[in-house]
Amino acid sequence: MYKKQFEIRWSDVDPNGHLANSAYTNFMSHTRMSFFSKYGFSIANIKKENIGPVVFYEHMHYFKEAFINEDVTVTLEVSGLSEDGMFFMFEHNFYDAKGQNLAYCEIQGGWIDLTTRKLCGLPESLLELANKFPKSQNFKTLTKEDTRKHSVRPKHL
Repeated sequence: MYKKQFEIRWSDVDPNGHLANSAYTNFMSHTRMSFFSKYGFSIANIKKENIGPVVFYEHMHYFKEAFINEDVTVTLEVSGLSEDGMFFMFEHNFYDAKGQNLAYCEIQGGWIDLTTRKLCGLPESLLELANKFPKSQNFKTLTKEDTRKHSVRPKHL
């Protein structure tokens, strides 16, 4: 399990005085990029391959409030990866200083080619690194069908 600690700042709280939902998203994004860097997916390596991560969905479940000046720990576990590395799924948990679980999020995403703007598998060098990611107990090999498990489709005007 990967962990990243944050102090809740003035800019992280909403008018109710607790951690804003947008701050949860920002903390998770920062945790993922730190995780990627630790496992060889530095910004430079990703940029060199002309790819970037995209988020398909984030499903948040909030359990307990967090407030300004408190420390929160955000964890990341890899719960899914497709064979070609195109799709990934992570689980994030938020904990206060006492270890109380504040929130849980399942996130699914993929990699795009930044020129074609299309989904793509990982280049071999990055796929080797991705296959070495520590995996959660409920890890599964993802397929394209898993990206549609919620059956949500665009509804154009």
